[in-house]
Amino acid sequence: MSKAKGGPPASGSGKQGDTLRSPMARGLRRGLLLVVVIIAAAAAVLAVRWLTSAEMMQDPAATIHAEFTLTDQDGRTVTAQDLAGRPMLLYFGYTYCPDVCPTELANISQAMDILGSDAEAVQPVFITVDPERDTTEVMKAYLGHFDDGFVGLTGTPEQIAAAAKAAKVYYAKVEQPDSDVGYLMDHSGFVYLLGPDGRYLSHFRPNTDPQEIADRVREVI
Repeated sequence: MSKAKGGPPASGSGKQGDTLRSPMARGLRRGLLLVVVIIAAAAAVLAVRWLTSAEMMQDPAATIHAEFTLTDQDGRTVTAQDLAGRPMLLYFGYTYCPDVCPTELANISQAMDILGSDAEAVQPVFITVDPERDTTEVMKAYLGHFDDGFVGLTGTPEQIAAAAKAAKVYYAKVEQPDSDVGYLMDHSGFVYLLGPDGRYLSHFRPNTDPQEIADRVREVI
C-alpha cells in the first residue's frame, strides 16, 4: 500500500498561522517596532551630543568662537564684533527652561557679584535657542531677574543656528504634547569663557560654583 504523500501545511494554515495573524500578535509587533524607533531616535540624539562634545574637547581653542548677528533685548542689532574687547561669559539656553537655564544664569550673576568692580571688565551674554518664543520683550523681562550687565540675544532660526554652530552648541526641540508649554528645548549646558577676541579660553560645566567662575575670569581680565 502506498503511503499518502505529505508536505508542510500551506502558509498561514494551522494554529501557528492563526496566532501570527491575531490582533494581539499584530499589536505586539507594532509595539516592538515603536520601541525600536524610540531607541534609535534617542541614540541619534545622544550621538549628536557626544560628537559635539568630543569635537569641542579635541581642540576647543581652534573651533569655538563667538560669531553672530542677532538682536538684543532692547531691539538693537548686535554682532560678536560689537562685544569684542572684553572677555565674555556666554551661555545658550531659553526662557521657558524649567531648571538648568535659570540656575546657570544665576551662577553667572553671582560670579559677577563676586567680581565686584572687576565685573565691568567682562560681558555676560545669553543667547536663546528658542527664538520662536523668546522675543526681545520676553528676553528683556526674563533677564530682569539676573545681572544688569547681561546682553540677551535672539533672532531668526537661521541666525541662532549660525551662532550655535560657531560655539559648537547642540540644541533640539522636544515636543511635550501633554504639557501646556507645548515643547522644551534640549541643549548643551556649558558656560563659555571667551577672550576679548571672541575665541575660546575655558568652559564651565553645569552647576559650577560661582566662586570658581569668578576666580577663572580674574585670571584673564
